Amino acid sequence: MKIKSVNLETVCGITSKLPDNQLPEIAFAGKSNVGKSSLINALMNRKSLARTSAQPGKTQTINYYNINDDLYFVDLPGYGYAKVSKEVKEKWGKMIERYLRSSRQLKVVFLLLDIRHEPSVNDVGMYEWIISNGYVPVIIATKLDKINRSQVNKNIKIIRDKLKIDEEVRIIPFSALNKQGRDEIYDTIEEYLEISE
Repeated sequence: MKIKSVNLETVCGITSKLPDNQLPEIAFAGKSNVGKSSLINALMNRKSLARTSAQPGKTQTINYYNINDDLYFVDLPGYGYAKVSKEVKEKWGKMIERYLRSSRQLKVVFLLLDIRHEPSVNDVGMYEWIISNGYVPVIIATKLDKINRSQVNKNIKIIRDKLKIDEEVRIIPFSALNKQGRDEIYDTIEEYLEISE
C-alpha cells in the first residue's frame, strides 16, 4: 500500500452531521493515551498531520483523512480520559456509536490497546461495543518498543484472555518509533478493501 496523497477532509464535532462518503472507511478507536495519532501519522507517512499531544484527549472530533482519493482513515475520539467530565465522555461515546451505526462505508475498525497493560474496563467495553455494532475489530497492540521481545507473546495472551477473544481475532503488535507492524496493518487494510469489492 503506497500513500501518495493525504488530506484532512472532514472534521465532525458532537453536533455535526456525519458525511455520506462514497469511499471505503477504515476506523481507528482507542484510549486517549494509546498512541492513536502516532499510529495514523506513521501509516500516512506524515510527521504530525494527526495531532499528537503530551496532553491525552486531544482528539475530540471524528476526523476523516482522504487517502489517495481511494479511502478514508477515520480517527475516532479517544475514550477513557480521566480529566474530562462525565457529560463530555458520554457525548464522545454517542459520537462513536453514531458513527459505527450510521457509516455505510466502514470496512474495519482497528482497536488500539497498549501492549504493556492489561486491557482496562473501558477497553473491554469498547471491544464489546464494536462487536455489538456488527464489526469484529482488528487489535493493534501499540508501544511495542517499550517492552522486551521476550514479553510480547505473554502480553498478547493477556489481551486475548481479558477480551475473551480466540485466535481468529487478529492482534498486530506495533511500534510508532521504528514502524514495526506497519506493513502488516497495510496488508490488513488491503485485505478488507478487497473483501468489500
